Formats: sequence, C-alpha cells, structure tokens
Amino acid sequence: MFRDIDADCYVVVDGDLTYPATFVHELIEPVIQGNANMVIGDRLSNGTYTDENKRAFHDLGNNLVKNTINFLYKSDVKDIMTGYRAFDPLFVKTMPVMSPGFEIETEMTIHALDKRLNVKEVPIDYQDRPEGSESKLNTYSDGFKVLRKIFTLFKEYKPLSFFTIWSVLFLVLGLAAGIPVIVEFVQTQFVEKVPSAILAVGLIVLSVLSLICGSFWTRLRRVRRSSMRLS
Repeated sequence: MFRDIDADCYVVVDGDLTYPATFVHELIEPVIQGNANMVIGDRLSNGTYTDENKRAFHDLGNNLVKNTINFLYKSDVKDIMTGYRAFDPLFVKTMPVMSPGFEIETEMTIHALDKRLNVKEVPIDYQDRPEGSESKLNTYSDGFKVLRKIFTLFKEYKPLSFFTIWSVLFLVLGLAAGIPVIVEFVQTQFVEKVPSAILAVGLIVLSVLSLICGSFWTRLRRVRRSSMRLS
C-alpha cells in the first residue's frame, strides 16, 4: 500500500478512536529529524492501556507476544501490538507486507529488529473504544495467528537458530531412543529393540538434516540481502 506513495514520513493508526491524534507530533518528530526509522506509540508503559482496556486476556496476550519477540531477538520493545506508528521512507520501501490482519504489527516489529533499523518508542495515552462499537479482534483466533506469525517469521529471519533448535530436539530424542539400544548391544552383543534402533537412527538423521537446512537457508538469506542492497 505504501509503495505507491512517496513521503518524508508515514503514519498508521487504528481507526477505532482509541489512539489520541494529539500524539502524532511526538511520533513523527524522530522520523523527521532522522533519528528513527520506526517510531512506536507505546500504550503500556504509562499504564493507560491496562486502565482503559476492558477486554479479557488482552494484557496477557500483549505480554506473551512482547516477551517472546524480545527473547528471540534480544530486544527490549515495550509495546509490540500497538496500532499507532510512524515510519521513514527506508522502512516503508523495504517492508514486505505479507500479513492480512492483526499480525501486521508483529511483522513490522520483527522486520525492524531483523534489519537492525533504528526503533524508538514514545509513550502515548490509550482510551477504550467508543461505547457501541465492536472490535474485529478475536482474542483467541487472532492471538493464535499472531503466535503462528512469530513462529513463521522466526524461521524466515533467523533460519539457523530456528533449525538448530529442531536439530537439538531431534538429537536429544534420538539419543534417548538409541542409548538403551547401545547399552543392550554392549551387554548382549545382540539388538532386540530393533524399532527403537530404527527410530534413533531416523531422529539423528533428522537432526543432521535440520542443521543442513538451517545453514542452506542462512546462506540463501545472505544472498538475498546482498541482492537487495545492490538493487
């Protein structure tokens, strides 16, 4: 949507009247001054979201997403799911929007962290939706979509880490299945637990293949990054 628009600063805001327009100047200032590629309107630090939000489990969901992304990317973003942001042209022109729904906030944040763009947060006030209006957000189904998006983007942006986790898991399971077989063979010179032996070999093979996939995917990403920079 942004690719057809050329501007010095871009602002997105949810159209549910929960974000006061008066904070827009504080959001765009770091972008205009060249001090940030993305500015996040932080609803959580000053406590207004907790005070105003009446929907159950949304605080829990926000914290789960925030803590997961901060752990995976070694970051300290305070409000991942905010719908009030400002961007500079570099962010907009390099951001591949692939999410159709509420996962977009997660995708934008992970894109900025992965590309090591300059991200700043500005505390803002939050107000609950006007009486009579209904949110399109479904706490459970959309929450699951966001977590699935984190999982998918982690694989796309950090393939070596992603596949290493699976490799270690398969290796541990393979050793758990294989060690009793090895002990049995050392003691009796015979293998009775043939299915366990086959399972152990299969899991070890999956472990090795996971590492190979992670290495290959990482090299492919480096080539893509180089091509993007050259273009």
